[in-house]
Amino acid sequence: MENLKEIINRSDAVIIDVRTPEEFESGHVENSINIPLDKVPDSLERFRNLKGPVVLCCRSGQRSEQALKWLREQGVGNLYNGGGYTDVLIHRI
Repeated sequence: MENLKEIINRSDAVIIDVRTPEEFESGHVENSINIPLDKVPDSLERFRNLKGPVVLCCRSGQRSEQALKWLREQGVGNLYNGGGYTDVLIHRI
């Protein structure tokens, strides 16, 4: 089984940052997509259409865990909680 660092560095991995747009603008993982936590339900089909592993992140990992749990309840798979966006940055090669 791949560890989080390997997943984050896969060429098909998608990083979704669920912080607010203001937080995202203050710093984020390069090429990550900002879908704020309160917009995740409106973006369900977008999540379902993503092909690679989806790594969710936020400031501390709490909002990304909330998003992960909700998305899994909706049947979305291949999701990982990357924790804080700075944790994802550290794992990036």
